[in-house]
Order: sequence, then structure tokens, then C-alpha cells
Amino acid sequence: MKKINILLAMAFSFGLAGCYDLDKMPEGVLSTAEPFQSVGEIRNYVDRYYESGLIGQGFMAGGGGGMAGQDYDSDNMSSPAANTRLMGQTALSSAGSLSNYTYIRDINYLLNNIDNCPDKGDVEFNHLKGEAYYFRAWYYYRMFINYGELAWVDKPLDPDLSIMMLPRESRTFIVDKILEDLGNARDLMKEQSNSASMRLHKDVARALISEVALFEATWERYHYEKEKNKPEKFYDYTLSESDLNAKIESYLATAIEACKQVEARGVWKIYDTGDLANEDYRKLFETEDLTTNPEILWFKMFDGDKVGNSVTRYLNTGGGNIGICASLVDDYLSRDGKPLYGTDLLNLKKNYPDELDPENRDPRLAQTVALPGQRMQPERAGKPYTMTCPNLAGDGTAFGTNLTGYVMLKHVQIDFEGDYLSEYKGTTPAIQFRYADILLNYAEALAEQNGAANASEIIRVLQPLRDRADMPAVDFDREYNTDASYPFKDLNKYVQAVRRERRVETALEGKRLKDILRWAAAEELIIGKRPMGALFKGSNLEGQKEYAGLKLNLDENGYILPVPPASMPQGWQFKANRDYLLPIQERMLNLMDGLWKQNPGWGN
Repeated sequence: MKKINILLAMAFSFGLAGCYDLDKMPEGVLSTAEPFQSVGEIRNYVDRYYESGLIGQGFMAGGGGGMAGQDYDSDNMSSPAANTRLMGQTALSSAGSLSNYTYIRDINYLLNNIDNCPDKGDVEFNHLKGEAYYFRAWYYYRMFINYGELAWVDKPLDPDLSIMMLPRESRTFIVDKILEDLGNARDLMKEQSNSASMRLHKDVARALISEVALFEATWERYHYEKEKNKPEKFYDYTLSESDLNAKIESYLATAIEACKQVEARGVWKIYDTGDLANEDYRKLFETEDLTTNPEILWFKMFDGDKVGNSVTRYLNTGGGNIGICASLVDDYLSRDGKPLYGTDLLNLKKNYPDELDPENRDPRLAQTVALPGQRMQPERAGKPYTMTCPNLAGDGTAFGTNLTGYVMLKHVQIDFEGDYLSEYKGTTPAIQFRYADILLNYAEALAEQNGAANASEIIRVLQPLRDRADMPAVDFDREYNTDASYPFKDLNKYVQAVRRERRVETALEGKRLKDILRWAAAEELIIGKRPMGALFKGSNLEGQKEYAGLKLNLDENGYILPVPPASMPQGWQFKANRDYLLPIQERMLNLMDGLWKQNPGWGN
């Protein structure tokens, strides 16, 4: 990626800092005359968004910090501290500002002045204009996930309070506008056949189109089903039932078409050498340079020097003061493609790590959770660091401790030769979109559209993922889990299957919370449940010399509890009438003088 012209970027940032921002009163307007007179000037301006407009990578002790740690916000991972949002403990006073409006404001300035460029209509001009549309859509989408209804602003506004008083638009209005921007981005940007430029291109726009459309189709469907007779409604209640259903079907069709367009190009493939010993799936997430990998549509590279992350510091020692939850481990199918539950699953848990062994389970599990004997670091001074057992006791430091018995392997750079112990020296990549995301979105949209009619197509679409994992092809009847304890036992077999496939394929990539929210699934997955780890009492872990004298929090059945029971005596207490959206700052509500209403369940 070309370097930003720092002076130019500073000049623009200074000039725009006082422009209209929905989060603050304006202090001035940009006075630059006839901006954007060259493609180079436009590129320098757009380059600024390649930092904030991407998902970051990182990991901090106790979770968070970036992609590798974001599943702490879900039922996939846990630290010793109960997640605030899942516990229903988000405070109104902690409401964040709608800071993305700052980026949107600046992009609006660009889009409203870009046609000043004498090179208007040239390929490079069009591409950069498409990038601007993409980033505006991205910033809106990220706010939309958290806050729902938004004010749509697509031009710079004069510093006049009467002009600034804009209402929050309905959910589907905002989604339609986001999709419109992404359609413009797709039409204007160049096609690429690899991620070597590390810049946006048409297929990235198509990938986000499929994600946004699927997100809202499922959000509207499942929230309507649960909330239509409740006072707190998170779906678009401005539409009639028939119009809402029409919107859902339209979004599903949009998602399917976007995925079809990516697939039809024939340039992206699931990375699969055909050699299971190569661990192709795991290696995607530790390879610094993915520019030639056929699965990667777009990624952010870290060099460990000027730009680094802390993934290696916490994970290559087998800890991170966090652990993967049994909920995730249990969702992986058996090696012969059947769900595991009851006595069959319990028998595997009694002899750790049989439940992780690729001889018994989907091999992606052992490439996500480390088995005893797994090398975690390269050989140093003739001695490699190998995990002999989960370091439940720790070594006195947060980053050397595992909380559940399930040690994170995905994102670990086993052969990393850099600095393990310092912050922000890791080079684990941040994958923005991969071809697997396209296939998963495609399959889920087909299942939501009409699973029975689309069954054969779903099987075909997911086959490359199963092939890489050396797993049997999808069989909806064989995989259907109707056990009383399974959270999605009441879903039809098509939707259930694609949801499970999504969970295991994208585990620990920071996508799980978003899925829980859009499926309105907190009641099934979160409320009243607690994070659990491996079976300790009653398994072969109990009595091992490594754990002599170790005091663990265990539940009544002997499972490890990463969160002390006193901290969550009744499990997670996510409030389904409130916590699907975050609150709007009261300052913003006051500024809008009653034009904006607070999100459901937060008062006002």
C-alpha cells in the first residue's frame, strides 16, 4: 500500500476537524479552495481510512484487543471476569460516542468535491471514488451493528443547528443506503485476482454486500419472530408484516447474488494443499504474507516493527489468561460427521484430550485448540516450547495462564522468530475477508431462503470447506441435533447445519457475537448459561502431578468454571429487552432536543 503523504493528511484532518459532526457542535468549516485536483491527492486522502476502516488484529490478557481476542464477547471464549455485556451490566453512563460520524463527515467532503479532479472518469479516479463509497458504507455498518437506527448523512452540512437536526432513519432505510454505497463501490472499483495490493477491489465490496444483506435479513426475521408481541422491538417496526417479509427475501436474494458473482469469477479458492499434515486451515491465520494465498480477498499485514500486534506475546506461551469454552468445542462434529452429545461426548471428555483428537473429531478442532504435545514456539537454544498440558496453574504472569483447559492454537505463529515477550511485536495477519466467508454467507442465505429446495446447492457450496478438513459432505439428516440440551434443536435441519458450520469454520475470528445478535439467540445461547471449560473432576486431568495443590472453580459436575461462581451465580444475565443494541449517549439525545429516541430498554 502506498504511504500516506503525512503533511497533506494532517492538513486535511486539521481543516475538517471543525466540520459538522453528529457527536458535537461544529466549530468551523473547511476553507480549502478547489480540493482534489489530482488522483494523487485523492489517493493520499483515501489512504487514511486503511487504518480505521479495517478490523484490527491483536490479543490482550483477558481477551479483547483485536480479532484474535474478540470472541471473549461471546460464548466461544472466557476470562476470569464475566463479560460486561453478556452479564447485562452495560451502564447507560458508559455509552460511547457515535465517533464514526467523524470519518463519514470527512468522506462526505471527499465525495462531494471529488469531481473537481481533471482526471474524472479515469480508471484510477473511479477506483478511488469506489474506495470512498466502500469506507462510508463500512463506517455506517459498524455503527449500525451497535446502535441500529441512525441519521443518514451523505453530504457536508453547513454549521447551522436547524440543518443538523436530522432524525434517526429506520433500520431498512439505513441498510438500503449502505447497500447502495457498496453497489457504487463494486461498480467503480477494479477487479483483482489476489490480495497483493492490499487495497480494496470489487470482490471485497461483494463480500461486504453479502454480509450486510444477510445480517439484516436474519436480524429482521428472528427479532420479528420473538418481539412482534413485545413492547421492545429491535426489528423495523415501521413496515407491515408483508413488507417486512418482502424486505427479508430481497436481502437474501442480494446476499446470494453477491456470492454468486464472486464464485463465478473462478479466481478465489479454499486454500487446500491436499495434505492434512500441512494444517492448511490453521496456517491461514499465522502466515504473515497472504498476498498469493487464493483464499484471501483482503488482509492487513503486520511487520512486527512499525506495525505489530500482541498475539504472540499472550498466545505462544499457551495462555493469555483466557480459555476456549466447552460450548465451542462441543459443537464440532465427530470424525464421521455426527453431532456428539450425551454419553458419547462424556466418555471422550473423561480421557483428555480424546475430545480434541482429529481421529475422533472434525480436524479443524485440533487446528483451533492445541493438543498436548503441540509445539507453540520455534526451537530456541536447542529446546522447543511444547505444551505438555494446559497450563491451568500459570507461571505467575497473566499471559502464561489458561482458564478452561482448552488452549487457543488458531492465530498462533508457531515458527515466529521475533520478539515473543514485548507488546506489539507480533506479525499475525488480520484477514478481512476470505473465500470461506463467501461460501458461508452463500450457504446460510440459501438455507434461510428455502433450505429444502436449496439443499443440494448448500451441500455443493460447503464442500470445499469439508474437503479441506477431510470431513464427510454435509448430510442434513445425519448432522441434525435434536438433543434436549442443544440450543438450536428447534431450528430446521438446514439452518442448524449452516450455523454450526459457520461457528466452527470462523471460530475465534471475532464474528460470534454479531451472529448471536442477528439471530436474536441470546435466550438460547447466553441467558442463564455460564462459560465452562474441560471436565476436570472425573477425568484423567484430576490427579496429574502438574495440578497438585491447584484449586479450581468447578461446577457440580466437575467442569472447570473460568469465572468464579460468586461473580455470576445465575449465569450470564444479558437483558433480551435491552442489550441487543447499545445505548445512545444522553448528551446526544439532549442535543437533538427530543428528535431522537433512546434505544429499546434504555429509558427515555
